[in-house]
Amino acid sequence: MNDEARATGSLDPVRQASLHARRRRSTFLQLRRDYSPTSSDRGGPTYAALDLGTNNCRLLIARPTRDSFRVIDAFSRIIRLGEGVSATGRLSEGAIARAVDALAVCRDKMKNRGVTRARLIATAACRMAENAAEFHAVVHEKVGLDLEIVDRETEASLAANGCTPLIDPAAKGVILFDIGGGSSELVRLGPPQPVRCGPPKPIIKSWVSLPMGVVTLAERHGGLRVSQEVFEAMVAEVTEPVGRFAAANGGSLDGVHLLGTSGTVTTIAGVYLDLPRYERRRVDGCWMNDGQITGVIARLMAMSYEDRAANPCIGVERADLVLAGCAILEAIRRAFPCARLRVADRGLREGILVELMRADDAWGAGSAGP
Repeated sequence: MNDEARATGSLDPVRQASLHARRRRSTFLQLRRDYSPTSSDRGGPTYAALDLGTNNCRLLIARPTRDSFRVIDAFSRIIRLGEGVSATGRLSEGAIARAVDALAVCRDKMKNRGVTRARLIATAACRMAENAAEFHAVVHEKVGLDLEIVDRETEASLAANGCTPLIDPAAKGVILFDIGGGSSELVRLGPPQPVRCGPPKPIIKSWVSLPMGVVTLAERHGGLRVSQEVFEAMVAEVTEPVGRFAAANGGSLDGVHLLGTSGTVTTIAGVYLDLPRYERRRVDGCWMNDGQITGVIARLMAMSYEDRAANPCIGVERADLVLAGCAILEAIRRAFPCARLRVADRGLREGILVELMRADDAWGAGSAGP
């Protein structure tokens, strides 16, 4: 498995050892003159989107195409930045070190690819951590990057922008969810707004951000050995806040489907497809019905921790987190009983790229407007 598909290391079960909050501008990289990209990578504006989450560090580098963009480089590594934050309120030294190592790789990729415009965001772990400013200073000193802590609304909006192309054109709406490491977002979307050029625009009707994700839930309930009772306790913890959102925004689900973006749903899809190794092209955009999802969750519940760790679509990095993610998904499914789920191996990074390119009118006259 490569870094972009599912990075591996040895964090589990024995793991290796002021931010510019809510800025809504992109970061422009100041590239050193002595670090020139190769000639093949100088074909126009090059954009980068970095998502430093509670569990993962992800990067996409892309160039606009006629109606979308072409990814020219990517990176993803599980770093567990938010490990222990819910209990201590602080990013640990080990987590900071792992993040710095991953961010250094991202910096080098951006320089090598001649990135001219980028947005580098941090999410729930940095929102929660009392030493986030110290972390920012370390990253700036050692890596030379400035991170932007985005608020919950921005996170939901970016997920919607990134996933809107996967909405069924015949659907009357979508319940989009993003199960993260430290928070989970739910967004009710209407049919997307057509545009003259570029990807369609999301129509956000309502959204909510839940202060719980796979890392925080697994740390509270355990993730190595998960009984049915423990699983239902995790579901119950998520049910109340999801239920409140559903009561206020559920309405008729006729013609509505679920659209999920996160390691949880991509893992479930990979297991469902019995992939010998994780393949994004087969997972992104695939459909699963209610019975198929139930079957995969039951299959995962029946596995031992060792079996989950050995599965090529889970791995040791996710083996103690996947059932917590399944519990969050189960609470969402019970609140929004839709017949179909579409799986998205895309999200915040794609949303960042779309917003940057749209702001630059990268798809031609009118792409930045309605």
